[in-house]
Parts: sequence; C-alpha cells; structure tokens
Amino acid sequence: MAILRSMLKATKTLHRSSSLLRNMSNLPENTVYTGPTSQNKRVTLSQLQQKHKNSQPITMVTAYDYPSAVHLDMAAIDICLVGDSASMVVHGHDTTLPITLDEMLVHCRAVARGAKTPLLVGDLPFGTYECSSNQAVDTAVRILKEGQMDAIKLEGGSPSRIVAAKAIVEAGIAVIGHVGLTPQAISVLGGFRPQGRNVASAVKVVDTALALQEAGCFAVVLECVPAPVAAAATAALQIPTIGIGAGPYCSGQVLVYHDLLGMLQHPHHAKVTPKFCKQYARVGDVINKALLEYKEDVMNGSFPDAQHSPYKISETDANGFLNELQKLGFDKAVSAASEAVQKMVTKSTKWGFACSRERFVHHA
Repeated sequence: MAILRSMLKATKTLHRSSSLLRNMSNLPENTVYTGPTSQNKRVTLSQLQQKHKNSQPITMVTAYDYPSAVHLDMAAIDICLVGDSASMVVHGHDTTLPITLDEMLVHCRAVARGAKTPLLVGDLPFGTYECSSNQAVDTAVRILKEGQMDAIKLEGGSPSRIVAAKAIVEAGIAVIGHVGLTPQAISVLGGFRPQGRNVASAVKVVDTALALQEAGCFAVVLECVPAPVAAAATAALQIPTIGIGAGPYCSGQVLVYHDLLGMLQHPHHAKVTPKFCKQYARVGDVINKALLEYKEDVMNGSFPDAQHSPYKISETDANGFLNELQKLGFDKAVSAASEAVQKMVTKSTKWGFACSRERFVHHA
C-alpha cells in the first residue's frame, strides 16, 4: 500500500511538472512533431472554413510591400493577397499583364516580412502558368518557396485553368480561384468589363466557380458581377466566395490597400481606380499636404531646425576642428563652420526656451 501511495505521489508530481513545462513552452500541446514553431499565429485554412461555416465574413486586402503588410497585420485582416495588380498600382502600367514572376516574388517577400498573422496568397502572373500544368505547378512552387506565401491565386475557368488548379492542389499547394472579370484576359473580354450581365454569362460564372471548387480550390474570388449572380454562386458553393465589386452576398470581401485608403490622387490612378471601391480615407491628400509643407520648410530654411539637428560637437572639439582646418588652409571652411556653430547655439537656445515655455504653459 505504501508503495502504491509513493507511485501515485510520483505520478502527480510528474504531471504537475509536465503541465508547467507545457505552459512555459512555445510548442503547441497538440502537434504531430516537436520541431520549432513560430510565435505568430497565422490564419489557417481550417479557421477560414470555420468562419465560413459560422457565416462570419472573411476580410481580405491586396497589399504589395512591407509597410502596408504591417498595417494589415495590426488590423487583423484574415487574408493578404499579393496581387498582380501591383503592375498597375505600384509600377504604373495600364494593365496587370506586364508584371513578371521575379517582380511578384519581390513583392511577396516584402509582404511576408510585414504580415505575420494573415494567410498570405500570391497571384500567378500572366504568362507563368498557361502553357501546361507542369509550368503552373513550377510557378506555384516558386511563389511558396521563394515568395514565402501560404497559397496562390489563379485567374479564369477555361478547361486548361481548371486542370492547372487541380494539378497545383495535388502538388500540395492551396489555391484560390478567380472568376467574373479576370484582368489577365482583357484582350478577349474587350477591356475591364463586368461579367454575368446576361443569362449565358451569369450561368458561366456559377459553372466556373463550381468547376474550381471541384478542382480543389479552397475559395473563389468573384470580381465585377451583379450581386444576384454572386449570391447564386455563393449559395451553390461549399467553399467561401470573396467579392470585389460583386455586392454584399459573398462570404467575404477584398479591396486593394491603396484604393480603400485613397492613397493616390493622380490622373493615372484615377483612371484605373474601380467604381466599386469605397474610400475609407483620403491618405493621398494628407501625403500631398505633407510633401508641400516639407518643400516649403526646406525652401525657407526652417528645416532642419535645432530640434532636428541632434548630433553635437563639444566646444573643445569644435575649436580643435577649426584649428586643423586653418592649418590646412581651408579658410572658407573655417568661416562656414564657425558661422554654423554660432547659428546652432542661437537656434538651440531659442528652441530650449520655446520648449520650456510650452511646458510652463501646459503645467499652468
């Protein structure tokens, strides 16, 4: 009996120790392997599926660089898409067609460094997956391995695109499909034109979305289609739909970072900014105002002032520096340095007085 009690006591002690270790460890409790894991909890496909099952809207934003990715991270956006629309928004082209895979990989890596929690999805750019399923898989692999993405997105629903999507999924890579307006196909669509506006086109949107689901896509983007068509596709599918200019009845929504922030107030950008985009800010106006103020401050000499000239040289070192310049015969340099010393002393005194006065007023 005494031996049994000792065994039970030892078991309880071991259990408490293992619980303590697990609580202190950065390893998840339920894992198949015990390799190193990230401290950041990235959104997973299963979490998105659960949101869809619970009818919770999915948020997605298209971003192209580190600063915008950081903002998406802070806002807890579900999915960050590194879109080939960077061709237009960042590189200034009129279409998405010119951007290359190498350029896309640069954008992908920058976003991956900034967005630690959203699911990261990279677009397959035009010309990198149309020739064969092998080409499509090779490109998708590069997007994941070199671009550090979690999934890829491809456009269109032609038989070859469906086959490509299926091959990529079978290669172990998660895929988002894209139907409706597919910007890479503007040469056959006749421009950036909405789709699904007649019976045949509407049925095609739904059929294509179903085919992409059958190919193994975990979600489908519906772009520029009437709301009833998007509603029908969403109801017909068992996977989430992400709408962009497709009305309110999709499983989630996506907008481009620059568009929703009103980042660019420029004729070119105004030309390519879609009608469906809601501007939640006019950041471009703030940027323009700040740049004009900066230019004015530089022109009138008020920037940089003492506050923004923080690196000092002691009086002893300054005098020694002036003596050395004089020995070298740099008389103009001596005069310029002496004058700068006097001016910075005056500016520092004025700035110090202003700061003291501000503190006094605030305290009063």
